[in-house]
Amino acid sequence: MPDHIHDAAIIGAGFGGIGAAIQLRQLGRDDLVILERESDLGGTWHVNRYPGLAVDIPSSTYSYSFEPNPHWSRLYAPGAELKAYAEHVATKYDVRRHMRFDTLVEGAVWDEDQQHWTVNIAGGGRLHARLLLTATGFLSQPAVPDIAGIDSFTGTIVHTTRWDDSLDLDGRRAAVIGTGATAVQLIPEIAPRLAELTVYQRTAIWVTPKQDGAIPRPVQKMYARVPLAQRAVRGLGSGILELMMVAGVLNYRRTRPLNRAIEKIALGHLARQVKDPETRRKLTPDYSFGCKRPTFSNTYFPTFNRDNVHLETNPIARIEPDGIVTADGRKTTIDTLVLATGFNLWDTNFPAFEVIGRDGKDLGKFWREQKFQAYEGVAVPGFPNFVSLNSPYSYSGLSYFTTIESQMRHMKRLLGEVDRGGAATFEVTDRANATFLARMQDNLENSVFVNGDCGTSRSYYFNQHGEATLLRPTSTINAFREASRFPLEDYAYA
Repeated sequence: MPDHIHDAAIIGAGFGGIGAAIQLRQLGRDDLVILERESDLGGTWHVNRYPGLAVDIPSSTYSYSFEPNPHWSRLYAPGAELKAYAEHVATKYDVRRHMRFDTLVEGAVWDEDQQHWTVNIAGGGRLHARLLLTATGFLSQPAVPDIAGIDSFTGTIVHTTRWDDSLDLDGRRAAVIGTGATAVQLIPEIAPRLAELTVYQRTAIWVTPKQDGAIPRPVQKMYARVPLAQRAVRGLGSGILELMMVAGVLNYRRTRPLNRAIEKIALGHLARQVKDPETRRKLTPDYSFGCKRPTFSNTYFPTFNRDNVHLETNPIARIEPDGIVTADGRKTTIDTLVLATGFNLWDTNFPAFEVIGRDGKDLGKFWREQKFQAYEGVAVPGFPNFVSLNSPYSYSGLSYFTTIESQMRHMKRLLGEVDRGGAATFEVTDRANATFLARMQDNLENSVFVNGDCGTSRSYYFNQHGEATLLRPTSTINAFREASRFPLEDYAYA
């Protein structure tokens, strides 16, 4: 028997891990350890600090409902404020003291005899916990493009997840590879400083107008004095996001006109902002709205009107020491290469490390061989005392905090039953898991992923088998209701 067994080990100190720790402490589990591979808390808001970084949905919805922040400076808060908010919450709810930074987890194994998890840490360390919670996030493993010759480049290479604050871009000839949500924020910020910028686009992105602006100090003070006012704003923002996601994406078969209407708004936005017809054509997506996560911006499209900005849609053939060669044989000389290539979700992030459950069951192999699945987005048969916070079918709505708080509710109900019965272990049943999986797959038949034209979207919503198993295909109201009311007999307790 180990010298010490923690109540729970949480892997990841981003908003998911912080929320899980808050819920566990409220349930009387205070012997926690939160393991984080980075040097501080905050998850993606600690790792990312590229120019232009900001939340891509209204700040009022991107926060814990139980801990509103009346001091957001803008409707879409900059990244530094999200990082500060994470620090504030961790301190206020006294979970920071449980965190161990610069700690890389290599794997976790369920010990059936001792009824606990053994967590193996890089460098040979290990610890033990009754519960294992993975909160490694959806966007945590950077994707580095496999392009011939990239290692031969003699200039500066920087990935947006590892931005070099000392990098002086003034007068440089740069290339940005990628045109996803990160690039939409980054490109308008760096373009004015560069002598030349070439943007290499593989897939165009749907961009709609951004209703952004500074939040006046009097309004911030009002939010602090009258929290109900901010809750009303949050409700409005959440309602709009819910309409876009549930009606326009998940219920696409029934509400196709709404989806088409959003497309028209986005295309009108593009037409108003880009002068050159050929550039507009290249920036026009050829897949249905919602197949790939859209974004909001008023500055991305106008950047392509600049004389020093060039949009390249020919595939990259190779990278040479001083430039990039496209498939048509043209070479662009550069001295700086910016990789805005996003994250690798399905190859390295489900799970982010090896998890071995009962009878040697490997979670990564199970998901890849038996379909990506998780009961209510949190539990997997064969893995006792395990809560996976970044799982298939777990992401609810467009705000990550919707997902976090529904999972917190699920944990409250589940562990409440564990405590009432004096159980040592819990494990979701095969029957409950199969029933949930079948329902999610059936719900997806109404979505844009099945009924829209998603073939060219290259969306991270789809796994390597072509299945859209990231988003929970229900309303957020449904997610919260089921988190509070799921049948307790869906789990086996011992």
